[in-house]
Amino acid sequence: MAKKETKEVKKDKKQKSILNDASISFLEKYINNASPTGFEAEGQKLWLEYLTPYIDTKYVDNYGTAVGVINPEAEFKVVIEAHADEISWFVSYITPEGFIYLKRNGGVDHQIAPSKRVNIHTDKGIVKAVFGWPAIHVRDAAKEEAPSVKNLFLDCGCTSRKEVEELGVHVGCVVTYPDEFMILNNRYYVGRALDNRVGGFMIAEVARMLKETKTKLPFGLYIVNSVQEEIGLRGAEMIARTINPHVAICTDVTHCTQTPMMSKIMSGDVACGKGPVLTYGPAVQNNLLKLIIKAADTNKIDIQSAAVSRSTGTDTDAFAYSTNGTASALISLPLRYMHTTVESVDKQDVEDVIKLIFESVKSIKNNHDFKYIKL
Repeated sequence: MAKKETKEVKKDKKQKSILNDASISFLEKYINNASPTGFEAEGQKLWLEYLTPYIDTKYVDNYGTAVGVINPEAEFKVVIEAHADEISWFVSYITPEGFIYLKRNGGVDHQIAPSKRVNIHTDKGIVKAVFGWPAIHVRDAAKEEAPSVKNLFLDCGCTSRKEVEELGVHVGCVVTYPDEFMILNNRYYVGRALDNRVGGFMIAEVARMLKETKTKLPFGLYIVNSVQEEIGLRGAEMIARTINPHVAICTDVTHCTQTPMMSKIMSGDVACGKGPVLTYGPAVQNNLLKLIIKAADTNKIDIQSAAVSRSTGTDTDAFAYSTNGTASALISLPLRYMHTTVESVDKQDVEDVIKLIFESVKSIKNNHDFKYIKL
């Protein structure tokens, strides 16, 4: 019995969470806050407030990318990065009868919109509205029209354009979903905009762990939460030129392909619960990738692999190519139901991504040679 109890204690110790109550409380608050592309300021304030105890200095660029720095005087610069923005809608037209038509702000999915509740962000505060849709009783099944940007509209309970405008709604107002964070079956974190505010959470946790373990780094570490990824990696492009780092480890979400209607042939064999995903592709610098793989192996962190034919489609591309060539790599978090309001990630995967970034950062030395070919 004594031996069995010892084994159970060891198992419990191994499975002990690296996240504390304050971490989870921040994650929930951060996910529930709206940070649509181009309007990320409130989310960035929350993120910097949480990050501040673990860094030496911080700044925000002209478009809202937030940066926390450890060892800001060091010449050798390493970035760990995620993006802060979420997909949303823009008000584009208000009819004389008071209905509101929209344009996309990022890759928002039109098919999930009918009957959803939304928040319209105005200078007077939040205006509540719903996506209207004809009842099933009056639709012709033989000619049924699918939802699209052309026919989706909002109803905020008004009867005229004037009444809508009096609420503070105007062309250009941003529209988000109010769906909130939850934990599903004690296994999945669920919410809107886990793509990719969960990434911002993970890199902030790396900073916390470095502080609490009193880890001394021989380089400057830049913890970067970029804006405007959802419309073309724009925030990362700008901050990459500002920092001009030597190394960049980016994190974003990737598709879990285990649910119905997903194709492993097209999207790879990736599963929630089986660990971080490392990407092979032209933008990923091979020596840095090998360092991350070694860190995973040394620390017994399960990893998965993915391949891309051209770009990664993440901020990794911006860091790799926006400067004179930054050694860059991508550590992805498997996610179900991307660009919906019920995006889902495995709790253990989140912890393992944090651990892998933490251990990878610790493996980088000030004189580490990331040159592709050693002459």
